[in-house]
Amino acid sequence: MRKPVIYAALIASLAAVAGFSTPARAETGEVAVVFTKGGFIVGVGGGKGVLLLRGKRYPFTVSGMSVGFTIGASTTKLVGRALNLRGPASIEGSYAVGGAGGAVAAGAGAVQLQNANGVILQLSGPKIGAEVSAAVGGVTIRLK
Repeated sequence: MRKPVIYAALIASLAAVAGFSTPARAETGEVAVVFTKGGFIVGVGGGKGVLLLRGKRYPFTVSGMSVGFTIGASTTKLVGRALNLRGPASIEGSYAVGGAGGAVAAGAGAVQLQNANGVILQLSGPKIGAEVSAAVGGVTIRLK
């Protein structure tokens, strides 16, 4: 008869603790990026972007490099969302990129990236220029 009372007390205690805990409040922001890349074997690129969060604009820089088969140059204008933000600074960091792709004249592309802070960037937009690549690389974002 003591076991049901102990179990009930334990469940009530857990419910009380759960009721007082603060839920994680991840936010979603809007992102716009312009990235220019060029190279032969090693591709190097850079650009700028802006994060719109809570009605404020946070400008940032983007730099990156890829190693593998890369020929040509392109400019990509991407827009999308930044998920799992814990404030504007959580967008900073390195994002891994891997895969094959290319564009001649103009094309559309989509990419999803994640950094060590758990921020996920879901971006898409047109690529302008002539570039063919089968490379692995990454990009780094820093707030200005």
